[in-house]
Amino acid sequence: MPNQTNCGKQVTDAAGLNQALSSAQGGERICVKGNLGSVRLEIKKGGTNGAPITITGDGNTVVKGITISASNVVIEGFQVLNAAAPGIQIQGNGVTVQDNTVKHPSGGDYDGLRFFGNNLKILHNTISDINPQGSGAHADCMQTFTSDMPSSENVLIDGNRCDKIDNQCLMAEGPGDVGDGGGGDGTSANWTLSNNYCQFGASQGLMIEAVQNVTIRNNEFAGNADKAIGLDIGATGAKISANKMGTGIKAVVGMSSDSKKGYQGPQPQGGP
Repeated sequence: MPNQTNCGKQVTDAAGLNQALSSAQGGERICVKGNLGSVRLEIKKGGTNGAPITITGDGNTVVKGITISASNVVIEGFQVLNAAAPGIQIQGNGVTVQDNTVKHPSGGDYDGLRFFGNNLKILHNTISDINPQGSGAHADCMQTFTSDMPSSENVLIDGNRCDKIDNQCLMAEGPGDVGDGGGGDGTSANWTLSNNYCQFGASQGLMIEAVQNVTIRNNEFAGNADKAIGLDIGATGAKISANKMGTGIKAVVGMSSDSKKGYQGPQPQGGP
């Protein structure tokens, strides 16, 4: 549960929150209570390495979306209800997003959460009811890409619940995925996905393209699909272990030939 002790500032409305954010300093904790359901939380100012700015809801604090465009920030304890998609967007370094709920964002690709940047932690969030409402959009629990956005290194995605997801729990496209969601500078690498629950409706729960050195362990997958995990377009160095498969999933992993280098895990069954 979010910790609302040692708060530098206590706020209960949008005006107070904006004022608190504009004057916040590194290491400060801003605690938010109440229903801010008409307001999208916009974080444009961060702390410093080792002294982030922390914005803490009480677990029942409602906002209409969260956008982080800063580094060294912690966001926790919010309910993101009926937001414009993505429900949460992270663009920055040293950002932690934890203990939040995202339910039924709409518009765009109807994604629950998007992330871009290095040294990110996405922990113990619940993202549910991700569906395109008949629009044909590619509605994922989480997504990242590198066309016109930063690549992502050192990412921990742990203990999250992706429930009632129309498409995939994670669609990840690194810089090497040129011509689709990739391209751009930098490297997307060194990710860990652990202890997550993934209930999905696509032909795979995770699609990892051109992201290197991804560890996928101790996750639970539920759906009716060819496989739980797809590795494609040079997604080398993957390590896959101790994942639990629902009865409707035929294989743990499918893999392209250019993703086999450094792979450790179950025998791949077909392509990605």
